[in-house]
Amino acid sequence: MSDVTRPRRTAAVIPAAGRGVRLGPGAPKALRALGGTPMLVHAVRAMARSRAVSVVVVVAPAAEAAEVRLLLGEHALPERTEVLVVPGGDTRQESVRAGLDALPQDVTSVLIHDAARPLVPVDTVDAVVEAVRDGARAVVPALPLADTVKEVEPGRPGEPEPVVATPERARLRAVQTPQGFDLATLLQAHAAIAVAGEGATDDAGMVERLGVPVVVIPGHEEAFKVTRPLDLVLAEAVLARRRATDGF
Repeated sequence: MSDVTRPRRTAAVIPAAGRGVRLGPGAPKALRALGGTPMLVHAVRAMARSRAVSVVVVVAPAAEAAEVRLLLGEHALPERTEVLVVPGGDTRQESVRAGLDALPQDVTSVLIHDAARPLVPVDTVDAVVEAVRDGARAVVPALPLADTVKEVEPGRPGEPEPVVATPERARLRAVQTPQGFDLATLLQAHAAIAVAGEGATDDAGMVERLGVPVVVIPGHEEAFKVTRPLDLVLAEAVLARRRATDGF
């Protein structure tokens, strides 16, 4: 079958093996409740709402994979979407690769989505998928920055840090997820780019290092990352507004 006639099947990988220490003590960040439902469930539903996504692979903490399978089984998910759970690695990069390795062989494009972005609208998901299907090998949703950004020489926590440069704000974007990729391109990046320490925290950055163009499309303000306690408060407010106005 030629590439032109080959069915285009899209999957989503959700790395959720991190502890999320900045959110405070307790359960792993992805399992924290948002509106009475774990953030991970919201993230899976966000991917599954797109009719273009037929498979969602959740990469769970290795010791908690069985618990995550049971958790997802307790919550209603679209029946048309296959949901798989696999154990993750020590770094995000290792966990994403574990998710990619679990994809069915007929998948041609993939979304990588943060479990800590539970409220991304389906329109954003669809826009990323469409951009990949239109020929982009790597796509990221992003927003313009509202604040001026300073590049500094890092110092000790709490101490003053000298400014090195002030980047032109009009050229900067705050990147969100899901990031979308031609699967073959992302697999090539994971095979070629070995990142030490914590590993790669941005898959699009790995693709950039291959010399492959990455394009940006408009993101959405509600696709923010729940990292700190104040973010959780904001997420609760957004979810409450959706439930009141949209029956979400």
